[in-house]
Amino acid sequence: MNYLNPTVLTFILYIVLMIAIGVYAYRATTDFSDYILGGRSFGSLVTAFSAGASDMSGWLLMGLPGAIYLSGLSEAWIGIGLVIGAWLNWLFVAGRLRIHTEVQHNAMTLPDYFTNRFDDHKRILRISSALIILIFFSIYCASGMVAGARLFESLFGMDYQTALWLSAFATIIYVTIGGFLAISWTDTFQAGLMLFALFITPIFAYLAVTNNGGDVLTYVQAARPEATHMFQNLSWIAIMSSMAWGLGYFGQPHILVRFMAADSVKTIPMARRIGMSWMIICLLGSVGIGFFGIAFFQANPELAAPVTANSETVFLQLTQILFNPWIAGVILAAFLAAVMSTLSSQLLVCSTTITEDFYKVFIRKNASQNELIWIGRIMVVAIAVLAISMASNPDSKVLGLVSYAWAGFGAAFGPLILLSLMWKRMTLSGALAGMIIGAVTVIIWKNMLGDTGVYEIIPGFIFSTIAIVLVSLISKTPSSETMARFEEADRIYHQNS
Repeated sequence: MNYLNPTVLTFILYIVLMIAIGVYAYRATTDFSDYILGGRSFGSLVTAFSAGASDMSGWLLMGLPGAIYLSGLSEAWIGIGLVIGAWLNWLFVAGRLRIHTEVQHNAMTLPDYFTNRFDDHKRILRISSALIILIFFSIYCASGMVAGARLFESLFGMDYQTALWLSAFATIIYVTIGGFLAISWTDTFQAGLMLFALFITPIFAYLAVTNNGGDVLTYVQAARPEATHMFQNLSWIAIMSSMAWGLGYFGQPHILVRFMAADSVKTIPMARRIGMSWMIICLLGSVGIGFFGIAFFQANPELAAPVTANSETVFLQLTQILFNPWIAGVILAAFLAAVMSTLSSQLLVCSTTITEDFYKVFIRKNASQNELIWIGRIMVVAIAVLAISMASNPDSKVLGLVSYAWAGFGAAFGPLILLSLMWKRMTLSGALAGMIIGAVTVIIWKNMLGDTGVYEIIPGFIFSTIAIVLVSLISKTPSSETMARFEEADRIYHQNS
């Protein structure tokens, strides 16, 4: 590998830039609130791009294009479900959560919000939700590690284990140094890079086929006759399972925390418009990469061996084949941006959960702001090492890891978040029952029932909702103080929206 070629140089410059932003954010971080929520200071653009970039991880450039390349447009139902779910999340959750977390004693984390919202003096909700975050985010972080390792493996020609550690290093550095400010500032830049890569790559793949006199659909149908049919061999259960990915948005801590960090509820409508436009373009690009990739490699079978071995590398292979080395370096940097933006958010959520919800509550109640920041930094490294160990299997698939963690959060926290923001009669017992039943259902459905064809988020979300409603109705009505805080937050939201 020539480490002075333009592609590698551009890629390395990108990593240096991200670390430099982390150093700058370090200088702007004055207390623990800055480190975990950026001081609730972000406007529409940063809120939208940081929410989008932290959401669309390596699966957008590996998992989804790989699934489309392997199975065709029938896999696009995932994208449709995600668009609907994300829009509903912006519409019903974003503004309400921004207000409620501030009214609920300025809650900085989801466990903190649950504790304050339901007056959980025994801290059962805090501990349970923190454990669920750590369990499922360890899996989610592992998916980011796998995606980053695949990129370094492909670009630098190194073995998987070395690529795994090196790809994780850059993210760990800027998260550890800069915290939430660094993540959000880099997310804004990374979202722009991802938009560029996902817009230009499918266009060039299409032109590479048609400029040589080929017809995309002819090549696609020759390679995969079923690839052009969205309903091919799909039952309604399979379609609903794919679209059910959209349910996961209501419970993703690394996305919800972006809403909490907005400077005002009035920021949310513009952020929603920016964020949804960005998301739709990116998803269309991701589907296009997989679909036009089928045609390209059918037309150029001598180049298809790496993609045949692992369909999730279709974006990486197209980039290195189609583009000038300097442009390829920028686009591969966008790939790393997709990985780093989500992984960094997940590492920080895990870190702040341990620091804010365990260390500060149970170990050092009077810890100084500087001490909490440094404990947070140490926890970033610890969680990263755990995720690296989980990602050490070179046969790991990005989409499989993401789908499990996505379902876990969606079922455990989705109904809990929605109902806690909209139903003042909801009780602590109902919240606890819904959270545990949602998480346990996903784990049992995934690991003990085999391949049922039903995405585990569906039964998890349904059972969690039922548990919250039933247990809340049969348990004691919340205190007048709890109800009053809810009514105040609800009043402020409707006054400002």
